[in-house]
Amino acid sequence: MRVAIGSDHAGYRLKAALTERLRAAGHEVVDLGTDSEGTVDYPAFCAAVAREVAAGRADRGIVLGGSGQGEQISANKVDGVRAALCNDLYLARLSREHNDANVLALGARVVAPELAGEIVDLWLATVFQGGRHVPRIEQIAAIERGEL
Repeated sequence: MRVAIGSDHAGYRLKAALTERLRAAGHEVVDLGTDSEGTVDYPAFCAAVAREVAAGRADRGIVLGGSGQGEQISANKVDGVRAALCNDLYLARLSREHNDANVLALGARVVAPELAGEIVDLWLATVFQGGRHVPRIEQIAAIERGEL
């Protein structure tokens, strides 16, 4: 799988660890920054990840920051992106099964690195259930188009 990943300074160390984990699992990783723990603003990094996913240049995206909140909000501003903040395995699974989330947001100050790795692994492996959830995903897309 091709995974775009980006973070601010607070998520930088976790991004580095997850990038290594993803590559070891055989995924192609597109690292869109930041490249240090120097203070930066997160919106541009999250938008870059979201645009890679929305354009089909990445299968999934991961955005990281201190809490993951602003990162999720920023990614969700890009049409076609369904970013989910998942701080546990249950939410990671449901975000994929029910919402077909294509961007995962994580808070590096909230989730321990080992748990973050488990969340990423599960999130990438979980398949969208489709069925009764499809009309809801279509309604989300209609909101983006200004139709709902």
